[in-house]
Amino acid sequence: MAKVQGSVQIVVERCKACGFCVEFCPTHVLALSSAFNAKGYHTPYMAHPEKCSGCDLCGMYCPDFAIFGFKPEADKKAQAEPVQQAKEASAVPLLLSTENKEEQDAR
Repeated sequence: MAKVQGSVQIVVERCKACGFCVEFCPTHVLALSSAFNAKGYHTPYMAHPEKCSGCDLCGMYCPDFAIFGFKPEADKKAQAEPVQQAKEASAVPLLLSTENKEEQDAR
């Protein structure tokens, strides 16, 4: 079984079944269901959840903010570590450059 890279959260009662999320999904994860919401619309569902990348294009195109794509928390933590290390590494030269500027100003 493939590792799920992303997921989609659907707020069924907000959806008016415009189909933008289904049409613009780059990995073709979504499809419109045969079930109705309270307003009488066919809402989307994840037909192929294993293909989801968590890119959130579905959420960006949704005019009613009824769908949100996301990546699982474990992936966010793994991605945040290199970013934090890069920030820490870049902070050292900035501090050194500030000290050098102060030394130059003192001359």
